[in-house]
Amino acid sequence: MTSTDTVTTTTPTPTEQAADWLARFAAALAAGQADTAAALFGEDSYWRDLVSFTWNLRTEEGRGAIHEMLAARLADVQPSNFQLQGDATEAGGITEAWFTFETAVARGLGHLRLMNGLAWTFLTTMVELKGHEEKKGTRRIKGAEHGVHPGRQTWLEARQHEAATLGYTEQPEVVIIGGGQGGIGLGARLRRLGVPTIIIEKNARAGDSWRNRYKSLCLHDPVWYDHMPYLPFPDDWPVFCPKDKVGDWLESYTKLMELNYWSSTVAEKARWDEDAQRWEVRVVRDGQPVTLRPKQLVFALGVSGYANVPKIPGAETFLGQQHHSSKHPGGDAWRGKKAVVLGSNNSAHDICADLWENGADVTMVQRSSTHIAPSDSLMELALGGLYSEQAVASGIDHHKADLVFASVPYKIMHTFHIPVYEEMKRRDADLYRRLEEAGFMLDFGEDGSGLFMKYLRRGSGYYIDVGASELIANGSVHLRSRVDIARVNPTSVTLTDGSELPCDLLVYATGYGSMNNWLADLVSPEVADRVGKCWGLGSATTKDPGPWEGELRNMWKPTPVDNLWIHGGNLHQSRHYSQFLSLQLKARMEGIPTPVYKPAPSHHRR
Repeated sequence: MTSTDTVTTTTPTPTEQAADWLARFAAALAAGQADTAAALFGEDSYWRDLVSFTWNLRTEEGRGAIHEMLAARLADVQPSNFQLQGDATEAGGITEAWFTFETAVARGLGHLRLMNGLAWTFLTTMVELKGHEEKKGTRRIKGAEHGVHPGRQTWLEARQHEAATLGYTEQPEVVIIGGGQGGIGLGARLRRLGVPTIIIEKNARAGDSWRNRYKSLCLHDPVWYDHMPYLPFPDDWPVFCPKDKVGDWLESYTKLMELNYWSSTVAEKARWDEDAQRWEVRVVRDGQPVTLRPKQLVFALGVSGYANVPKIPGAETFLGQQHHSSKHPGGDAWRGKKAVVLGSNNSAHDICADLWENGADVTMVQRSSTHIAPSDSLMELALGGLYSEQAVASGIDHHKADLVFASVPYKIMHTFHIPVYEEMKRRDADLYRRLEEAGFMLDFGEDGSGLFMKYLRRGSGYYIDVGASELIANGSVHLRSRVDIARVNPTSVTLTDGSELPCDLLVYATGYGSMNNWLADLVSPEVADRVGKCWGLGSATTKDPGPWEGELRNMWKPTPVDNLWIHGGNLHQSRHYSQFLSLQLKARMEGIPTPVYKPAPSHHRR
C-alpha cells in the first residue's frame, strides 16, 4: 500500500499579509533597526508623515530617504503598539490596510499599501497628544456644577469674562489673522485643545467673505467634501451650497464652537519681540487700537494674496465701470449693456454666466488655455469614490476620505489622476469639440492630470463647469481668445490684434498674487522673503517653479520664520490640515519638544 503525501500551500489573505508586514516593521522599530525597517519598503516607495514622526509635513521618497529619517528620528519618537484596524483589502496587486500606533507623546493613525510584499506607500498621521486629548466622549465636561458653590459663574458669565479679558488683561497663545473658513476651522480645533486663541477678521460678520461675493456664487465642490471640523452639514444640505448659506453657517459655527472671533477688526502691523519671545500685533477693533501679544501668529487668508488688477494703458479714461472679480456684486444693473470679462477661469465663467442671465451682452477675453471639468463628470469620476452619498453608504465618511486622499504622495498623484481625465475627455468629447470650434483654448494640465494637480501646483487655470461652458460653446457668450487687452478707451477696449470691443462694464477676472504678499505689508518685506513662495509643489510646470518640494510650500507646517504659520486651502484642506497645525501649536504651548526634521528651505521669494 502506498500513500501520497500532498503538501498544500495557501496564499495568505490580504489581512494576513498586512498583519505580517506590520509586525515585522514594528519589531524593527522597537529594536532601533532603521536599516531593517527601511528594507521592508520598495526601492520606489513613499512615506508621508503628518507630524507624528517628523514634527513636520514631509514625504520621504525612496528607501534611502526613509532609512535616513528613521535613523535620525527613531530614538526620539519611540514608536510602538502598531495595530491593524479592520480587514485589509486587495485590488490590482495592491494590498491596503489601516493601522493605529503610538509614539512617546502621541497616538496616530496610518495607512499602508503593499506591492509585491513591500511597502509602496505609507502614511502616518498624528491624532492626539497624550495627556492633552480633546475633552470629548468619556472626557467631556459635565457643564453643570452640582452642589453648593458660593459665587459660582454660569456658562454665560464665564464666556462674557473671557470675551472681556482675552486680548486685554490676558494674552492669547495664538492669533489667527483671517476669519474665513480656514481661520474659523483652525480656531475650533484650538478651542477644543484648550489653546487661547483670537481670530481677527476685518468684515463685520463671520461669513461676510462669502456674502460679499457676486450673488450667483455657489460652492463648486460637493457638500461631502466641504464639511467643517466637528459639525458636518445636515444631511439635507444642498450638494452645491449657495454663498449666503455658507456665510450663515460659518457665522453660526463661530457661536456654537464658542470662538473668540473679533469681527470689524483690522490687523495693521505685526513684529516679533525678541526680548519677550512673543509677537506684537497691532489691530484696530471697532475703531479702537489694541495690541495683542501672542506666541504664535497664523495667517489664514485663503489660497491667494491681493487681487491682481492689470495696469492697462488708458484705464483711467474709461467712462464705464471697471472692477476686479472679487468686487463684482452681480449682473442686475447690466441688462442691455456691453460687458467684457478678462480671464477664463472659475470666476470669469461664473461672472459671464451671471451677466448673460441678467440680459447683458458678454464677451470673454481668454489670454491662455484653461482646463474645463464638467461638474457631473468631476463628481462621478474624480470625487465620487470618496466624497458622495454612495461613498458614505459604503462606509467612507469625510474623515476616512481625507486620509485616503492624504495617503497618495504628491510625487505620484498625477498618475492616479491622468486616467480620470482621459475618461472625462472621452465622456465629454462633444462639449470639448464645440468649445474648441468656438475658439476656446483647452488644456488638461501639462501632463494630462487635470484639475486637482493644477490646483495644487498653481492654484489656477481651470473651471468646474456648472453651465457657462455651454454658453461659450453655443455662442451666447462671445469669446475672443489668444488675445489680451492692449488699451482701455473711454467706451471700449482695444485688443492686441487691433480689434475693438464696445464696453460698458470691464471685469478683471485675473486672479490673485501670492498669499505671502500679505506678510510683506503686515510684518515686513524681509520676513515675507524669508518665508518665500507659498503654495505649489515645485513641479517645474507653469507657475510652479522647481526644485521639487514633496509637499505644498509653507502650508500647515513650520515656515522658515519661527512662530509664524500659514493656513489656507479649500474647505476640504482647511478641515483636514487644521488638525495637524493645531496639534503643532498645542505641543508648543505645552512645552513638548518639537524637533522639526528637515525644515523645508525657501527656494523662491514672493
